[in-house]
Amino acid sequence: MVRPTYDIRQTFSGAVSYNIPAPGGGIWKTVFENWSSDSIVYARTAPPVNVLTGLNPAPLSQLVIGASTGARPNLVPGVPLWIANPNVAGGREINPAAFTIPSTAVQGNLGRNALRGFRATEVDLTLRRQFKLRERLALQARADLFNILNHPNFGPPTNALSSPLFGQSTQMLGASLGSGGQNGGLNPLYQIGGPRSAQLALKLLF
Repeated sequence: MVRPTYDIRQTFSGAVSYNIPAPGGGIWKTVFENWSSDSIVYARTAPPVNVLTGLNPAPLSQLVIGASTGARPNLVPGVPLWIANPNVAGGREINPAAFTIPSTAVQGNLGRNALRGFRATEVDLTLRRQFKLRERLALQARADLFNILNHPNFGPPTNALSSPLFGQSTQMLGASLGSGGQNGGLNPLYQIGGPRSAQLALKLLF
């Protein structure tokens, strides 16, 4: 069976909303009443990585390096697929010594999507307060904090053996999903995997 490229085996997401209780009376009640908090927690396992040689299995056609095109290498038995490297994103990289390029432009014995990249986790938090202006009119002020713990999430490592950056992640996860708009993909401002960021908003409720 051929696994799809976007193959996330386990995903967890949860959301909690909490109305923060205010003191019983006095000035502290005025300061702290009508505050609420929302939190979203997201975690997922690593997506697959399809290692390619950078050679074209069909020499008369144009090579396009992608998730399912190009020739795959042979696997070297007994050699670790990942090696520790504190100087690269995530502290590890795919080991180029674990693969050899077939003598001819054919598919090697390494399976498609045989490796896994990096996991991802993120916690978002919202603080909001509602001010009642009239009976049916209220103003809500809110601060949305994304990736509040500033946990680093990395995009997939470079998958072509012919690249000098083979095996290394060169982007944060949010940026790796695309830039959005006419450039395609997803805008990293609204995706999991970016650095800590915040937005402030006022909302009129009626």
